[in-house]
Amino acid sequence: MKKHNFSAGPCILPQEVMKKASEAVIELNEIGLSLIEISHRSKDFVDIMEQARSLALELLGLEGKGYKALYLQGGASLEFLMVAYNLLETKAGYVNTGTWSDKAIKEARLVGEVLEIASSKDKNFNYIPRGYMVPNDLDYLHLTSNNTIFGTQIKEFPKTNVPLVCDMSSDIFSRQMDFSQFDLIYAGAQKNMGPAGTTLVVVKEEILGQVSRKVPSMLNYQVHINKDSMFNTPAVFPVYVCMLTLQWLKDMGGIPAIEEINEKKAKLLYSEIDLNPLFNGFAKTEDRSNMNATFTLEDETLKDTFDAMWKESGINGLNGHRSVGGYRASMYNALPLESVGVLVDIMSDLERKA
Repeated sequence: MKKHNFSAGPCILPQEVMKKASEAVIELNEIGLSLIEISHRSKDFVDIMEQARSLALELLGLEGKGYKALYLQGGASLEFLMVAYNLLETKAGYVNTGTWSDKAIKEARLVGEVLEIASSKDKNFNYIPRGYMVPNDLDYLHLTSNNTIFGTQIKEFPKTNVPLVCDMSSDIFSRQMDFSQFDLIYAGAQKNMGPAGTTLVVVKEEILGQVSRKVPSMLNYQVHINKDSMFNTPAVFPVYVCMLTLQWLKDMGGIPAIEEINEKKAKLLYSEIDLNPLFNGFAKTEDRSNMNATFTLEDETLKDTFDAMWKESGINGLNGHRSVGGYRASMYNALPLESVGVLVDIMSDLERKA
């Protein structure tokens, strides 16, 4: 039985993408070779990489606007350092909204001065800070658009005169916005794009080359741009799956179409959390994430019963992160609305039995 996969990442992918990817592992495009044994310099893979990069820019509405798309390695965790190496000359500003923001700040401080200009740590990151001032002399402002662990999401981004950098690992391609307001976006693939192993970086090329330090080749965005994202051997399989997933998204109507579905999923689950007296939402209502719903039980004595119910119904990955406890339902692009319905029915059943 195929399970209802609410895992936070690596997470669910579209079934048709999984099927095409599995076939390519056996043989790619009837060439007599597997995807994972061909040269990354071959025309077959160069075409895959070009399509993956092009689709990313197309879906984000950034074609012809001076942006380059890269597929790099090291996850978002390496991007925490790469961003600072490439952009931090004097000082940078960071808004701390959770674990991943915290890690990004730690890495950037190895490179230069970092101002933590706002934080929601005082409430265990259950809200998004507002009303903070952004100094005009920053090299860049760094934000995390969606906080997987705590279940919060930035709904409105600050207007600023400094370059805007955003970690969108857990909600990229999930909702419409003006992506041109950002100068650099990065996202680990393992949420809405593909398997772990590659990271999408979309950068406005004009912001590069402004720092005085020598940047090591593997950490240098311009080096990767000059080599068409193949300075070193790329993660061939993850890039291929990303290409398939982005094509899947384009075929279904792009970001506007998936946003409509995502909003239905989130509304269905949050309505149950709010109406069911057995559950409490963790994140402040106005900052709730459409990707990751975090919630707890009002009565912990019901935990064993509830856990048995959702596991018996084929649900996977619902346990919350240790930083929050309780439960976390990750509703990434590929999760069907029907899976959310199964979870909501179980929550309702628990209320009837309690």
